Amino acid sequence: MLMKRKGSAVWTGDLKSGKGTVSSASGVLNENRYGFQSRFEEGSGTNPEELIGAAHAGCFSMALSGELDKAGFTAERIATTATVSLEKGDAGFSISAVHLDVSAKVPGADDAAFQKAAEGAKAGCPVSRLLNADITLSATLEG
Repeated sequence: MLMKRKGSAVWTGDLKSGKGTVSSASGVLNENRYGFQSRFEEGSGTNPEELIGAAHAGCFSMALSGELDKAGFTAERIATTATVSLEKGDAGFSISAVHLDVSAKVPGADDAAFQKAAEGAKAGCPVSRLLNADITLSATLEG
């Protein structure tokens, strides 16, 4: 089974003073603004790293729910924050780390079962796997 989801971006101008928007096919993101300041400083708008963080937190939370289900538990609540670190190195900017901070209410589960489920979710979440995957590119220059 293959599922495809779409996100898009439009950028105009140079790197520092240019402006962009990001959108998603679902309409949840609809021409949301981003730019140099929102990415590298503290300006208004979104940025790719916080969107990756939100995606990772959402994916991980669902994966943790699945791991808990397999262990015979149902979570009442799972709250996850993903902190994405963007770092400048010799080769340029890279996402150097993601820290997942999760708290959950899981009736009947002990800490060992919860830790095992959390580790399984961290390893099995598709976004976690993406961040360690080979990345390929198809690029078309429109003229």
